[in-house]
Amino acid sequence: MITAVFFDLYGTLAGFRPSRYEIQSEALADFGITVTPDGILRGYYLADAFMSHQNATKPVRSLSREEYRAFFAEYERRVLRGAGVEVSHEQALEIWRRIRRIDYALAPFDDTVPALEACRRMGLTVGLISNMNRNGDELADSLGLLPYLDISITSHEVGAEKPDPLIFEHALERAGTQPKNAVHVGDQLTSDVAGALNVGINAVLLDRDGNHRDYKAQPRITDLSELPELLGTMSG
Repeated sequence: MITAVFFDLYGTLAGFRPSRYEIQSEALADFGITVTPDGILRGYYLADAFMSHQNATKPVRSLSREEYRAFFAEYERRVLRGAGVEVSHEQALEIWRRIRRIDYALAPFDDTVPALEACRRMGLTVGLISNMNRNGDELADSLGLLPYLDISITSHEVGAEKPDPLIFEHALERAGTQPKNAVHVGDQLTSDVAGALNVGINAVLLDRDGNHRDYKAQPRITDLSELPELLGTMSG
């Protein structure tokens, strides 16, 4: 019986507005570089996997100022590599600095609130587990999601990033449930899927961009509208 469902934030419940493609295109125009929407999707797949690996070894929030800049220069370089553009580390850093001057913010996806409401109607405890470096309730409130969540937990509060077991264990304690009775939904194989499975939580991969079409190890969905039926099936 499933009694609680946890969600990742970035890439799962919320994404950037303007879109990542629009943000990159605006910044890259200053450098005479053009990209395609599909290329940027591929690039962010590579870059976000790089971030998941970094958080599993030495969390981004713990990096020194120089390490932080070096990390995001490499992050941007991988975005562009996926888009078929090769740049030096130094140019990638300049592009990243240009991106930081663009006005953008996180905003919930269109399927987010209906999915959270459906989970609530099923009697489930609904939670957020995010690697964002700010207070969980403040983060959820800033996105208009606080009324739809029972718990909001971030690495800033716990002192550990997914896939560290500590952040998942904290969520289980707050939800008052056992790992076998919980599901975690996220878009990253390392931080979300492997992180949840390592503590015995059921995992669901949300593959919005179709980066894992052949993935079959755990349930895979491409839209949160598919989740309520899946949870019903998982509950037996």
